[in-house]
Amino acid sequence: MTVDHLNQLLLLCSLVLLIAVAAVRLSSRSGLPSLLIYLGIGIAMGQDGLGGVVFDDAQLTQLLGYAALVVILAEGGLGTKWKEIKPALPQAAMLSTVGVAVSVGVTAAGAHYLAGLGWRQALLIGAVVSSTDAAAVFSVLRSVPLPARLTGVLEAESGFNDAPVVILVVAFSTSREVDHWYVLLGEIALELAIGAALGLAIGWLGAYCMRHVALPASGLYPIAVMAIAVSAYAAGALAHGSGFLAVYLAAMILGNAKLPHAPATRGFAEGLGWIGQIGMFVLLGLLVTPHNLLDDVVPALVIGMILTLVARPTSVFVSLLPFRVPWQEKTLLSWAGLRGAVPIVLATIPMVGAVPGSEGVFNVVFVLVVVYTLIQGPTLPWLARHLRLGDGEEPADLGIESAPLERLRGHLLSTSIGPASRMHGVEVGELRMPAGAAVTLVVRDGSSFVPSPTTVLRRGDELLVVATDPVRDAAERRLQAVSRGGKLAGWLGTGAAPRRHGHGRH
Repeated sequence: MTVDHLNQLLLLCSLVLLIAVAAVRLSSRSGLPSLLIYLGIGIAMGQDGLGGVVFDDAQLTQLLGYAALVVILAEGGLGTKWKEIKPALPQAAMLSTVGVAVSVGVTAAGAHYLAGLGWRQALLIGAVVSSTDAAAVFSVLRSVPLPARLTGVLEAESGFNDAPVVILVVAFSTSREVDHWYVLLGEIALELAIGAALGLAIGWLGAYCMRHVALPASGLYPIAVMAIAVSAYAAGALAHGSGFLAVYLAAMILGNAKLPHAPATRGFAEGLGWIGQIGMFVLLGLLVTPHNLLDDVVPALVIGMILTLVARPTSVFVSLLPFRVPWQEKTLLSWAGLRGAVPIVLATIPMVGAVPGSEGVFNVVFVLVVVYTLIQGPTLPWLARHLRLGDGEEPADLGIESAPLERLRGHLLSTSIGPASRMHGVEVGELRMPAGAAVTLVVRDGSSFVPSPTTVLRRGDELLVVATDPVRDAAERRLQAVSRGGKLAGWLGTGAAPRRHGHGRH
């Protein structure tokens, strides 16, 4: 590649990114999933489109798709709240294991008996489409105000189920036959255990280092956090474990560790996640050849109907039998099994392995994902409203940014009072901050002032709080408690009133 080629590539990539960014605004207004627009951009650039670009490198698509999935899972893990996901872990674990097995079996049987596919192709398609897509789920959950318990289940499932599905797809794509089904289950369990152990260990060690090492520039914190998360994936994969599970768990620990400059880190990760989504979907659009899809449209529609109306609901209801989950929530979980780029990326694995019929598998999966994402994504908010599962009134946690003041042995906390925060109308003195912490500045309507104890806080205010090292965590807990429960937090069970020595009670 010459410098001139590099200049042309940079111009093309920047134009694609700008079009994709504009497409996000269009999709948010129209309800059309943005991933379909990105796929459309790739198809328009491809050999059957206006660009005429010929691209058929399935292996490169797989590698770049894996890299994008690592970034997307890291971004999702950083934004996952432990208090929401903790109660959902048992249900998500069942959906990611038992649910995947049920979905693969039902979908494969339908593809074999109703669509006329051979068992190997049917099993491959069943495995490929049984993974919910983290990018699609995280994107939809940003705009659908679901109860925290359902959000936790969907986020955890999308973060966990990539691992067993990848193992199944690789097993079905190899030329050798699997000796015994329990051997395959043992391999899946071992890889999940290795990935979980490394992800938790690297996440905890990384969080400890980030909290105790002051970096010279705030911009280095997001880079370091993402590097730690990506290293968890690499370590898990090199140890023959599940790298996808490792990166998600490591990022989740980092995201809940109250690291310095946490909001900036999440913003940086979200930007990288968007770039990963855009690049992955455009590349997948380039890889597909539209005129070759015609013969696979009917099988894709049949298999998609089996997956959406039979396999997914059956897997949800079977997986959640040990739990007391209302039928309304099971119904929503059944419809919210969104597919996106993950199945399409996984469909490149048999193509790289030169499995007979793998191009047909890719085409079926591509059509299935496009059609049923177009149906499920826009209708999910409607279904949530009709099942009365909307939960838009619960106050969200404050986004508190912490900057270490190393030489002063303190921290500068900054936060904004959102529209749903119950801190609105509370006087500064009624915050009852722990000794060693104080609100030092309020920014309101573009001007700043030093507040008095009787200053009444308003929506849209930005607060600067200085806290010494020993009371930093207690100060954050107190601000979160008042935001959720108002000035009476601590007596109403919504938070803790700080003790005079700076230690909070839950």
